[in-house]
Amino acid sequence: MVCMNLEDYIRNVPDFPVKGIQFKDVTTLCQNPIAFKESCDRIINHYKVMGINKVAAIEARGYVWGGVIAYYLDAGFILIRKPGKLPAKIISETYDLEYGTDTIEMHEDAIERGEKVLIFDDLLATGGTAKAACNLIEKAGGEVAGVAFIIELTGSLHGRDKLEGYDILSLVQIPVEE
Repeated sequence: MVCMNLEDYIRNVPDFPVKGIQFKDVTTLCQNPIAFKESCDRIINHYKVMGINKVAAIEARGYVWGGVIAYYLDAGFILIRKPGKLPAKIISETYDLEYGTDTIEMHEDAIERGEKVLIFDDLLATGGTAKAACNLIEKAGGEVAGVAFIIELTGSLHGRDKLEGYDILSLVQIPVEE
């Protein structure tokens, strides 16, 4: 079976959100029903035999795929959000950015001890957000069964290095140099 080149459906937006950044826009992939289905199917097929109990997605683009993936894996769905967005008791994880820190949160009761959790985000760059999500899942007693992305920026960012030891699936690899 020949797979379509999903990168053909990802728009590059120069100088967004700041000058010098080449933003990889996955909304154009979502707009094409065949490309969107293909991206979901590849992730689902990779993880369908792993006994995933929950899919945790990172806001906001992660929710687009996360809910679909959870549905087809017969798994629950967990929202990982920026601070102050979840209504019940939360746990949080703060992580370093190039200049400063950021925090993500999830509901404290989102995972039962020992559940296998697949983490999904649209893009792997430096790996900070994904690693923080892994830490959240493990802090809650879950087991990270995998970390999946549509895009992985390879090269100088070394995001994969922060996720060493986890099953990582990225559908599109785009080289980035400093």
